[in-house]
Amino acid sequence: MRRNGGRIEGIGTIIPVRFEEELAQSYLDYAMSVIMSRALPDVRDGLKPVQRRILYTLGELGLRHDSPFKKSARIVGEVLGRYHPHGDAPVYEALVRLAQDFTMRYPLVEGQGNFGSIDNDPPAAMRYTEARLSRIAEEMLADIDKDTVDFMPNFDGSSREPVVLPARIPQLLLNGSSGIAVGMATNIPPHNLRELCDALIFLLENPEASIEDLLHFVHGPDFPTGGMIVGLEGIKNAYATGRGKIIVRGKARIEKFGKESSRIVITEIPYQVSKAALVERIAQLVKERRIEGISEIRDESDKEGIRIVLELRRGIAPKQILNNLYKYTPLQTAFFANMVALVDGQPRMLNLKLALRQFLDFRKEVITRRSLFELKKARERLHILEGLKIALDNLDEFISLIRSSRSPELARQALQKTFGLSAEQAQAILEMQLRRLAALERERIYKEYEETVRKISYLEDLLANPRKIQQLIRKELEEIKEKYGDDRRTQIVEEEAEEFTPEDLIPHQEVVVILSEMGYIKRIPLSAYRLQHRGGKGVVGMPLREDDAIRALVVADIHDPLLCFTSQGRVLRLDCLQIPEETSRQARGSHLSTFLNLNPGERITALLPQSSEGDLDSLIIATSKGEVKRVPKEEISSLRGRGLIIMNLKGDDEITAARMARSQDEIILITARGQSIRFPVSDLRPASRTSGGVKGVALEAGDRVVAMDIATAEGDLFTVTEKGLGKRTPLSSYPSQRRGGSGVRTQITNSQTGQVAAAVVVHPDQEVMIISKQGMIIRVRGEDIPLQRRGTRGVRLFQIKDEDRVLSATPLPRARSGII
Repeated sequence: MRRNGGRIEGIGTIIPVRFEEELAQSYLDYAMSVIMSRALPDVRDGLKPVQRRILYTLGELGLRHDSPFKKSARIVGEVLGRYHPHGDAPVYEALVRLAQDFTMRYPLVEGQGNFGSIDNDPPAAMRYTEARLSRIAEEMLADIDKDTVDFMPNFDGSSREPVVLPARIPQLLLNGSSGIAVGMATNIPPHNLRELCDALIFLLENPEASIEDLLHFVHGPDFPTGGMIVGLEGIKNAYATGRGKIIVRGKARIEKFGKESSRIVITEIPYQVSKAALVERIAQLVKERRIEGISEIRDESDKEGIRIVLELRRGIAPKQILNNLYKYTPLQTAFFANMVALVDGQPRMLNLKLALRQFLDFRKEVITRRSLFELKKARERLHILEGLKIALDNLDEFISLIRSSRSPELARQALQKTFGLSAEQAQAILEMQLRRLAALERERIYKEYEETVRKISYLEDLLANPRKIQQLIRKELEEIKEKYGDDRRTQIVEEEAEEFTPEDLIPHQEVVVILSEMGYIKRIPLSAYRLQHRGGKGVVGMPLREDDAIRALVVADIHDPLLCFTSQGRVLRLDCLQIPEETSRQARGSHLSTFLNLNPGERITALLPQSSEGDLDSLIIATSKGEVKRVPKEEISSLRGRGLIIMNLKGDDEITAARMARSQDEIILITARGQSIRFPVSDLRPASRTSGGVKGVALEAGDRVVAMDIATAEGDLFTVTEKGLGKRTPLSSYPSQRRGGSGVRTQITNSQTGQVAAAVVVHPDQEVMIISKQGMIIRVRGEDIPLQRRGTRGVRLFQIKDEDRVLSATPLPRARSGII
């Protein structure tokens, strides 16, 4: 048979139906069934039907938190047989989730046995595990036997089940919920009980409170696995509109061990992330070389908590590895809040205030219904007690009348007629045991009568005064908070989650940048150049054409920008990352025109890596003709695109050296004929970019400035000549003078040594790279370079061919020296 409007058609009756109408109606019925009976939680108790039926069944079986466990198979069977006519697997899965402390912030089921793990291991079969209600879950069932909620027939009408549980805890927000219905879904994050109770109490006392006010109490989701929420914007959107993207990161710390080694230790992971899957993903990225620098991965987690250890290779920047982990692994995930629940049987998007308001309204209804039930029971009991009092006050007459009656029914009728009792009172008197006639028992009846009168008075006053119901709700919330509240697990970091660019994910490393006279430039990892003993021939640093030569060599961090000074007095910015990395020393590199907007005939004459040290306030420039200039750092802060004029050069003068300095520093200039002068930076007045320089050193005819550096208290001045002789001289040997003088002798130069090719300030624990005009490079330890007085020749550092000569030298950063 089938329905046809209001009639039921019999078998064999043909009813014409449009296919699209029947399909639409059937699908709508299916969709509403999924929405109402499976996927979405009720806003009042925060439970889906299967969860509600599991908890109710546990309560009916008497499986309280202090009772013995029962087999999960027994519980699932009871749920299936009485309330939930679906498969056993979904019911057991729901039971397992209610017991998992990494899924539920406050588990509602206490399990015994294997209920799965954070590694996504499956639980044991239901025949092996046992369960019972957790302590806090009993608050979900409190007063369910006092007509606090409606009941409805079960699927076959053989018993009744609750439409909703009376829930004394705000379960919807407390443990959250997730589910996919037809055309809609819900994804509500878990929260901290203390914060929710404080917010509910505040809203109870201040019904007009705004969501901003409530955010002072509910700071954000509190996930069972801890972690960090980065940024407040997603939280505010979720609480204001019901939707929001919340960025969640695992907690990781960087530990140092050994001399230069470090490791990353992950102690907490984002909510709903499998630890095993996270470790596997990291291992896969390491294998694919998408993350480089991790030498070993160990999962040292135990019953005390999570501990994933990532051992890093020496010299690797841990922060960069962390950035890669956040970018490419589930160590950083997004929780997309979508707070949808059933309100009055209809799906509705909830904001924070509405969710809390609905719970408070539900609690008022529960307390009102409970009070009415207790008032009814108290009045019924008072009615009986009044009859018992009458009997005790007229005991002899009652006994005589009962003894003279031929049957209990006649006795009951006689009591009603003689003393004006109701049938219930007369029946209670007939059922009263003889021991109740003792003096002590009689006193108890009188006392119970007085207590019942007071209870009725209290309940009537409570029901007549909504304010007192609010006070009772507040008292319950304070008790719940005190009994079950705990500290927040998820830390909230106010800064917004940074979006990592591809450059952010490249590990810090030192690179060698080599520039030729014809404008070819390349970068290659410092590790390509091994340490050598002084006096060696070196290795090829850059192959050159016959008419080309090396112009400059610098060592920089791969993330540093390079300041490029030109023959026309301009400065341009070139990021090291813009220069293609070469994997071989034999590579020639790329032409500068690919990266910089150079004018016709314009050449790069000096390179300066721009470090990120914040207290360097001035750019010091030196020219080949001995002029110097001090430019405030702010003048080059906007350096982009076509660059800026940095100095007005005279004639054929050109910039040969540049350094960043502090106002209290001293600089030292070195000339090709071995003269040097040291003077304070403060002797140089800060100048505008377009001005010329002032005299730094007085040069003899034919001499020129080849180097400039910052004089440090503990450093030595390293000089190397064109023919490869070099030495270190303590900077204390160089007196501080006024700028513009001829300085003092630092290096003997003659036909055997050649002129001074380069000079830099070094420390004994540093290394130095030296390059020749034809592109040969040698790398030596500072301590292998002898310490000699001013005015000496030095020793052989570099075997130079007759047609070649040393061109430049650069010290390696101290933090990197010796790590290759």
